[in-house]
Amino acid sequence: MYPFIETIRIEDGKIYNLPYHNERMNRTRSEVLGVMDCNLDLSDYIHPEAYGERTKCRVEYLKDIVKVEYFTYYVRPVRSLQLVVCDDADYRYKSTDRHLLNDLYAQRMGRDDVLIVRNGLLTDTSICNVALWNGESWLTPARPLLQGTKRASLLDSGMITSKDITAKELREYSSIRLFNALIDFGEIEMDMTSVVI
Repeated sequence: MYPFIETIRIEDGKIYNLPYHNERMNRTRSEVLGVMDCNLDLSDYIHPEAYGERTKCRVEYLKDIVKVEYFTYYVRPVRSLQLVVCDDADYRYKSTDRHLLNDLYAQRMGRDDVLIVRNGLLTDTSICNVALWNGESWLTPARPLLQGTKRASLLDSGMITSKDITAKELREYSSIRLFNALIDFGEIEMDMTSVVI
């Protein structure tokens, strides 16, 4: 079995979104590994004090924590997306096994990333959740490949709303934002003409 991962932002000596990472990790340990009575707290394993710049903390785990690593993080520019279809796409548990996502990313046809469609519905890019602007509000696909921690916090705060969005409806939206645990909401935004269908 491949280890599972949490990818966590550290900046200015602070861990971002920790409760959401703890919840997802412990839910995965329960649902996949059968651990019912022993929740872990990532703050016992992560030492953020030495990191001032935006840092990616990568935690691998199975029933227990396997490895904790730290890397300086730079946001990769994304200015174009290629729509790709994969009805079998399943990445509901964040894992070190990314072969499916890497295979889909390879289909980007010169674009910066892919926007994955499953059963006619938008999901995610290869590394980010997305939200689309309809002129009034930001809507995120209701059935993403991965329930991202940043997505969960944005939903809880009311900044985004979830909705099934079909690939056919793409042109009804004017902008798209990409975000994840390390990329702020609004840090990567494109108009919908940047999405190649």
